[in-house]
Formats: sequence, C-alpha cells, structure tokens
Amino acid sequence: MPFPFKQHSVLPGFGLTLGFTLTYLSLLVMLPLTTLAICTATMSFADFWKIVSSPQVVSAYKLSFGASFLAASINAVFGFIVAWTLVRYKFPGRRFIDALIDIPFAMPTAVSGIALTAICAKNGWIGSLFWFEPHEPRPCWIASWTGFEPHGILPEGEPYGIEIAYSQIGIVIALIFIGLPFVVRTLQPALEDLDKEVEEAAASLGATRRQTFWRIIFPSVFPALATGFTLALARALGEYGSVIFIAGNMPLETEIVPLLIIQRLDQFNTPAATAIAAVMLAASSVLMLCINLIQWYARRHS
Repeated sequence: MPFPFKQHSVLPGFGLTLGFTLTYLSLLVMLPLTTLAICTATMSFADFWKIVSSPQVVSAYKLSFGASFLAASINAVFGFIVAWTLVRYKFPGRRFIDALIDIPFAMPTAVSGIALTAICAKNGWIGSLFWFEPHEPRPCWIASWTGFEPHGILPEGEPYGIEIAYSQIGIVIALIFIGLPFVVRTLQPALEDLDKEVEEAAASLGATRRQTFWRIIFPSVFPALATGFTLALARALGEYGSVIFIAGNMPLETEIVPLLIIQRLDQFNTPAATAIAAVMLAASSVLMLCINLIQWYARRHS
C-alpha cells in the first residue's frame, strides 16, 4: 500500500486558512522587519558602528535592557504571589482585585506615565516620603532605621532623600506597572489546573511545605512563569509612552532606546534610527531565544 503523502483533515479549509495566516503574518511582521534590514543595509559598516557604539546609544541600551530585565524579574516574583493568592484563596473583594490586574491593559500608556510621575515626584504621595526639602526639616524614618541620623531629624540645608521620578528607579517602576498583568494572567490558568491531590499526597508522605513547593508546584508552573516573564520582558523593552514622562530623558542617564529612535526620526535621520532599532531587534531576538530554550527544557523535563 503506498504511503499517503497528503493526509486529509477532518476540518476542511486547511489550505485557505494557512495561506491567509502566512499572508497576514507576512504583511504585519515580515514586511516591516525586511524594510528595517534594507534601510540598515544602505549604510556602510563604519557608519553603522559609529552610530550604535556612541556613548549615548550604549548608555540607552544598558538602561533599557537592565531596567526591563529587573522589572520582569520583580514581576515574576510578585506576580506569582498575586496569582497564587487569587487562585488559591477566597476572600471578600477578590474579584475586584482580579479586575485591577487588567488596568494596565486598558489604560493608555501616556496616562499611566503621567499618573506615576505625579505620585512619584518629590511632592507626590509616594515621592514625598523619600524626599525632604531643606526649608522644611521633618522626621526621617529612613534615617532613623539606617542609623545615619541618631535623632531622626533632617537638618536644614541641602535636600536629602531618594528621588524616584525622573530617575532610573522611576523607569523600573513604570515597567513593573505595565508588565505585571502578563505574569499574573499567564500563571492563573496553570495554577488552576494544578491538582491539589498531588500536594496532599506529598504531605501524606511526609514532605514539608517547602519541599512540596520546590519539587511539585514550582516545576509544574515554571513553563507558564517563564512565558509570563518573557511577555513582560518583551513589553518592557519596547515600552515608550509610560516611561518618557517619569524618566526625565536626561542624556547618558535616563534615556531609553525607543526615545532615541523617535529623536532620530524627528531629525529625519532614518538610517540612524534603523541602525539603533536593528541592534535592539537582534539583541531582543537572542534574549527571547535563550528564554524559549529554557522554557522548552523545563517543559520537556517537568
């Protein structure tokens, strides 16, 4: 009996849907990436290297990748706690808290950036707790805890404290805000599908809560956690609207890569913008590939 080279599916229309999918993805994904590569290839390697290796661009790369990785890591830890609380516990207001998770999805990024800047500024609700003006000495609980000020009173003179807005700390806070829903929404289905009888069996065999978590729960949900971390990292790397307001956009200090790309486009310097974007795309692709390999390994051995 000859081997059938073509296997017919029960559902018809495979060829039509596959062609539509490839065409749709080519127009939305492959065409812009191809245009980016073509625009970058128009310049010589010397000009390309001069643009991407300038101190301003290198500083922006370090800040974008460092802040994005830190924010995604924080979201992976606290997002797991939030998802675990929403799935495993029943308490008043749980649905309201669950709805709050989606606010960064629905809120425009510019609005979230303005709101975070307002509360994290020196005179904001949160920023005022960490910053003290010289004309108004107040008790400093930070100094009292650290021991640098024995009486806990700030002397008059220079301002003292931690500046959150218009600094790298503010950038990380903004990236945490927009990336948290990705981790929580990815982990919730995995935690809901986790069989509680397995945990009860481990407890009946003498396993402690810590052993149950690290040997049963965490390996089961790690692929979902890695997926949420990847989504939060990808969103943070390309974030623009919520960061430019709270960053301050100071050269060599709080400039992110998307801001540099926008500046080059405003200056009608398209080759420079595409060169910076190409390096960002290549580095992001390598980073995502490494994370996906870790995720694939975890799924294979879980």
